[in-house]
Amino acid sequence: MLPPIASLTGGEWLKGDLHVHSRHSKESSNNSVATIISFSKSVGMDYLCITDHDNHVLGDVAHNTWTDPEFKSDSVLLLYGAEWTTTRGHGNAFSARPYDHQRLYDVRDQRDVVVGAVKKELGIHLSANHPSGKDHFGYSYDMVDSIEVWNSSYWPKNANAIMIWDDMLSSGRKLTGRGGSDAHHGAPETPDKATKNSFQAKSNYIGTPTTWVFAPARTSQAVVDTLTGGRVSVSANPYAPRVEFYADLDQDGKMDMMMGDNTKSTGKPVKFRVQLTGNTVPTASYTVNVVKDGNKFGTFQAIGKIPMVEFTDTPALLGRTYYRVTVEGPPTAYPQVPESMAMSGNMVGLSNPIYFNFDPNF
Repeated sequence: MLPPIASLTGGEWLKGDLHVHSRHSKESSNNSVATIISFSKSVGMDYLCITDHDNHVLGDVAHNTWTDPEFKSDSVLLLYGAEWTTTRGHGNAFSARPYDHQRLYDVRDQRDVVVGAVKKELGIHLSANHPSGKDHFGYSYDMVDSIEVWNSSYWPKNANAIMIWDDMLSSGRKLTGRGGSDAHHGAPETPDKATKNSFQAKSNYIGTPTTWVFAPARTSQAVVDTLTGGRVSVSANPYAPRVEFYADLDQDGKMDMMMGDNTKSTGKPVKFRVQLTGNTVPTASYTVNVVKDGNKFGTFQAIGKIPMVEFTDTPALLGRTYYRVTVEGPPTAYPQVPESMAMSGNMVGLSNPIYFNFDPNF
């Protein structure tokens, strides 16, 4: 029995960054906690997770990042987290409240079943970071709740992450796709304090990309819960349009579910709607690419003040089906990180899937 679909109106879109490093990560000396939070506030972020490398403090992020006097905000929701940095890859832990991260660090070289048990006991959300490449995620995806499908402003390098995501989805694993700037390098106050990677702050910094969650409340717990549930989309930067993806199950003109939601197929046609909300270019055409079960389903053009496309398909009566979308179009200016637009190219944003017949107890 699938749980009922939550309200499509009883929530609000909150945006933030889920992968940021402060000076508590050794290579991020020019990125203080205060600088990160102040910048996040200035670009309208609603939430933030500073994810310093736990191995830089031997697992004791609780007495470093979290106890930093600058770790406070009157407007940005601050999650508790860290980058779990291990020989077998990296992951981010997310929590609405402090937890014993030392325990997770201490079992980093143990078998997956041991790590999974500790993660469950801690009650945290664990996410696979940049799953392909140098620090690929080498653990079982059965113990994570989400996957970083868009790491940093440089969109082209995420192709393998998207492939892994589709593999997991196609095999029945309902994993949320999220973004993360993985920003390590703030701008130095004076030229003499620059490091070899300081220049990256102009092309990749907080919000490149930005992860949106449709949360039922403006609380840290609601952000984490929504991230797990999957009502999530990712955009190129805080000012770029947000991708929204809905389905009308009985074709009565009223949307019944949105990305992240899972329902039982009736074997009848379903009408889907993709729309862009925010700073769109009214005269531009946006290309909406629809993926069904890991394969290209169709390409559509969206234009207008609120670009929108609709398409119809029939999810299989038996067996799993999922649909997700990516959107390409004109880049949105991000003045605070001016070189990020060239890195992201025409990539505007992506949605999480709409699911049919996925087993919630898989």
